[in-house]
This record gives sequence, structure tokens and C-alpha cells, in this order.
Amino acid sequence: MCWPRPALLFASLVLLTTPSHLRPMLDRHLHLEPLEPDPLKSIDYRDPNSHLSKILIPRAPQTENITTVREYIVSTLEALRWHIDYDEFEDDTPIGRKKFVNFIATKDPEASRRVILTAHYDSKYFAQYPEDQFVGATDSAAPCAFMLDSRAKRLEDGDDSDDEWEDTTLQLVFFDGEEAFHSWTDTDSTYGSRHLAAKWQSEYMPPTTPSDLLGSKEPTLRNYYADTCMRLGEGGHFTYSDPTNKDLVHDMDKDKWVSWFLKRTTTHEWGGIGDDHLPFLQRGVSVLHVISQPFPRVWHTLQDDASALDIPTMRRWNLILRLFFAEYLKLRPEDVETTRSVSREPSEL
Repeated sequence: MCWPRPALLFASLVLLTTPSHLRPMLDRHLHLEPLEPDPLKSIDYRDPNSHLSKILIPRAPQTENITTVREYIVSTLEALRWHIDYDEFEDDTPIGRKKFVNFIATKDPEASRRVILTAHYDSKYFAQYPEDQFVGATDSAAPCAFMLDSRAKRLEDGDDSDDEWEDTTLQLVFFDGEEAFHSWTDTDSTYGSRHLAAKWQSEYMPPTTPSDLLGSKEPTLRNYYADTCMRLGEGGHFTYSDPTNKDLVHDMDKDKWVSWFLKRTTTHEWGGIGDDHLPFLQRGVSVLHVISQPFPRVWHTLQDDASALDIPTMRRWNLILRLFFAEYLKLRPEDVETTRSVSREPSEL
């Protein structure tokens, strides 16, 4: 991704209308079972068996490592009975012709409507050692791990009487080749998303939620696009109560959090950041771009490793995504009497 571009670039785009049922939840407390599975199991880089640990390796396009990461993610989703499609192609790059592989996981391939969560699973290419050991913890190993958590069983269960939305499914798209090989340009960047958006152009293009540069402590986010700005709340506070782990009770205390989301004070577009959402935005797709700005200080350096990540922050991101998609898909898991619960205020998210 690259730094923000002028709003003028997007001024003539026609965006899809956000579905009318998307509004802040009125439930004062929406209870989920955060330990089914516990988000920590997905994002604890200290655990060699966590999703994040499996992804947190150098994984530039067309390398053995990116194949290893792709096979791990695919096998994880296939074991949960998600349908996998591949989008394989070749493209010219500043260092020669390269092969790229996007892959798409769909919970219900028969559903007529889809909402997608995306991230790129490649890491930036560097030609020389030690820079070629770049693992891109925030960029975007952690968001990929969040995506694997977002398919939690509690969000796959649910019943809704709305015929329009009961036929909507969650789709996870993992892009290859988001990073530039030399310098970010319209042709040296977003190889995977440009290819898939062009391929899907004649088909149904679902609302898209790309995520990037997440996982570091105290991020800030902007609501870039007016038609989806209501989806990013001004609070984002959660309480997480786990009496069996006093450290986590302390770390997740909502009184210790400040809002990550900057208030939107205008209906005008704020421009945006060059990223995988642009090929879809340019085709009229509603986009909710979840990305830290300013970028983490470790961006595109070897310091963007496990030490750049904050476990309580990543846990909070997992819970936000679970709640967001539960709301979007109109799932209402039954309230559970449990000492481990997630709650939020009506103005949040």
C-alpha cells in the first residue's frame, strides 16, 4: 500500500448503497462466546501452533514460503468445510514475469449474496539479505490470522427470517502481490486485486472489507467513504472479563482503552490509501477500508516482526470483526450465561 491519494481520484465513482439493515446494534450487550474459539489461540505468536505463527514468515510472491502459507490457510479452511477457489495468473513486474495466486474461501457457495473480508497474504519482496527476511507482521500476517478467526463457529450459526439476507454468506479473499516490487505505481502494486476485480467485473461484486497494517498497539483509523462510514464506530470499546487470567482482565479493561476511530466531521470523501480495495472501488463496490493511519512506525522494515504486535490489541480486533460480521449477516447467537463475555455500548462499532 502507499500513502493517501487526493480525494479527487475517487470523486466520479458511483458507490453501491449500503444495505438498509446496517445500522448500529441496538442491543446494549451482545454476548458471544469468545473462547469458542478463544481469539488468543489464533493470534498468539508465542504459540508455534497459532495461525499467526504459521503465517509469520517471509512470503514474497512465487516463493516456497508463500506456497507454504497458502497451503496452511487453505487446509485450515477446508477442514471447516469452506469452499476454495483459486485465481492463478501471471503478470509482468519490474523484476520479470511472476506467477500470482489469489484464493477465495466461501462458506456457502450456493448463497446468492456475499460480503467479503480481504487481506493480502504476500510480504514485500526485498532482493538482498537481511531485508529479504521481512515478515510483515502487521503487513499483513496479523490481518490474515484475524480472517481465520472471523470464521468462528458462533458466527456461522444463526437464524434470521429476512429472506433477503438469509441468503448472504461470508467470503474470505486472500490477495497475492499487493506489495510493489520496486516503487508503488498503478502497475507495480495490487497485482492480485487488480486481476480479480477485472475477472469479477461482469459478476455480482459484493461489499468489501479490506484490512491491512493491523496488530500494533494504539492504532488510529479513518472513515474514508461516506456510504460505509457508519460501519466504523466512534468508540470501539469492549470489556473482556476472564477471571481465570488476571493479566488479561487488566489488559482488556475498557477504562484503559482510547478510541481507535477518528470522528467523521464531513460528508465529503477523505481520499484514501493505495491498497487492494481500489480496483473494486473503481468498479462501484462499497468498501469499508480498515487500515491504520498513520502507518505503524515499523512499516516496511525488519522491525515489523512479532515484537511490533500487541496481543490485547489483536484480541480486540478479532472481537470487533466477529461482532461486525454477526451484525452484517444478521446473526443473533443466543445470549449465554457465562463469566466470559463481550459487551459494547450502542454508539460503538
